[in-house]
Amino acid sequence: MATIEPYETKAGKRYQVRYRKPDGKQTKKRGFRRKIDAEQFASTVEVSKMAGDYVAPALGRITVAELAPTWLRRKESQVAPSNYRTLESAWRNHVQPRWGARQVAQIDLADVEVWIGEMGRGGSGPTTVIRAYGVLAGILDDAVKGKRLRSNPARGVENLPRKRKKRHVYLSAEDVARLAGEAGQHRALVLVLAFTGIRWGEAVALRVRDVQFLRRRLAVADNAVQLGVDHAVGETKSRTERSVPVPEFVLNELAGQCEGRGPDALVFGNGVDYLPRPKSSGGWFVGAVKRSGVQPITPHDLRHTCASLAISAGVNVLALARMLGHADPSVTLRVYADLFDTDLDAVAAALHSECAQFVPKRRASDAETA
Repeated sequence: MATIEPYETKAGKRYQVRYRKPDGKQTKKRGFRRKIDAEQFASTVEVSKMAGDYVAPALGRITVAELAPTWLRRKESQVAPSNYRTLESAWRNHVQPRWGARQVAQIDLADVEVWIGEMGRGGSGPTTVIRAYGVLAGILDDAVKGKRLRSNPARGVENLPRKRKKRHVYLSAEDVARLAGEAGQHRALVLVLAFTGIRWGEAVALRVRDVQFLRRRLAVADNAVQLGVDHAVGETKSRTERSVPVPEFVLNELAGQCEGRGPDALVFGNGVDYLPRPKSSGGWFVGAVKRSGVQPITPHDLRHTCASLAISAGVNVLALARMLGHADPSVTLRVYADLFDTDLDAVAAALHSECAQFVPKRRASDAETA
């Protein structure tokens, strides 16, 4: 059991608590001004020892900056290079300046909520704020796992901003045709993006051997993410290889694109170097959009266009989810909920067609009674 002992200092009487840690080693906590504070601490220690969640006060003195490198190294091995780059940036620009020198035991929920509010008022968008908060919370989760904290003081905040869902832009098949016609040497790439729904990084990572002309499929296994002027090649976002159907007219375009290239050559670009993402202003894609007269879009919007065209053609949700590389059809339904609104109209029409004949018409006497 813990014992409480008084001792004298220049500032007056103080109390210390002597107790044994779970490993049997004796330690003490000094500096209590009141005996009741020392007694409460002693009780807390004994209860936490019995519950198995005892945390040595000395372990909580480690700073966030001391824990961060281990967390970042683990994330670097777990996530895509592009994702890790955003996490490292959030740590460097938002988390480290505020929390790097702070001991983990000195952080409380109110402090974290104040920080979140300050980032928002300082002009940081919801995505930036949520990402920075996630980095801090993740590092403190490691402190809990390492028995440096009983619980994570960052969990349970109530003022995280909500991300605004970006409005999807959909082109018609005629729009896509005009856009492809103005894309010049990138005509085949535009058609692949719009009629197969693969992501930009997946498209530029395609090699000639991935185009299965007899099966009319694309074998999508790699994703080339642009980091500055270089590319990092890794697994697809879903971390699984998938087989994507290709319309015959798109295969014809790909045949010309692959002509004269070996099986290991890249389909797009010069066959050796990964095609860089077009510039947001002044790039070939923006120029093609302007010349074609279609509504302003990005290359990623062609993936949304593919989903829209597929749903209009009657493709079922399960097949569309597999085509787009979604882990679960519920993701497809959530992302493209707006495209399924017409299905609700179809439900009403179908019920009327099948059931109206069995419901008697309302009589005039019924109206008078009502």
